[in-house]
Amino acid sequence: MDGGEIAALIGAGAFAMLVLVLAVPILRLRHTIDAATRAINDLNDRTEPMLRNVNLTIEGVNTTLDQVHTSLDGVNVQLAKVDTITGHVQNVSANVANLTTVVSAAAANPLVKVAAFGYGVRKAAAARRGAEEEREVKDVLRARRRAGRR
Repeated sequence: MDGGEIAALIGAGAFAMLVLVLAVPILRLRHTIDAATRAINDLNDRTEPMLRNVNLTIEGVNTTLDQVHTSLDGVNVQLAKVDTITGHVQNVSANVANLTTVVSAAAANPLVKVAAFGYGVRKAAAARRGAEEEREVKDVLRARRRAGRR
């Protein structure tokens, strides 16, 4: 055996030692990877039913949202009708207000005249009554003065 063969034999032995030394961590890493794979598979088995339930819940929420959207569309239609009715009522109210103003203006002038005439009649009747009473008092006083002179 010459020096090159011995060196090749030493190199081969060193490489075999290196493979044996690295085989232990690689085997341990294999066990770790197997444990991680089992954990991932277990997690998959547990999350699949939960995800199905979440999907069912989301479908239920979507159905409810569609119903709410349909209800809101109906409410918006009714609100549009109420807006139309409110506009008509506003027009009727304006017309009634205008009619009230016209009737008030037409009836107010004669009513004021009738009220003024009534006031004048009362005032004249009161003045006449007062004048008659005043005449009677003056007549009584004159009669007393005449009687006192005699």
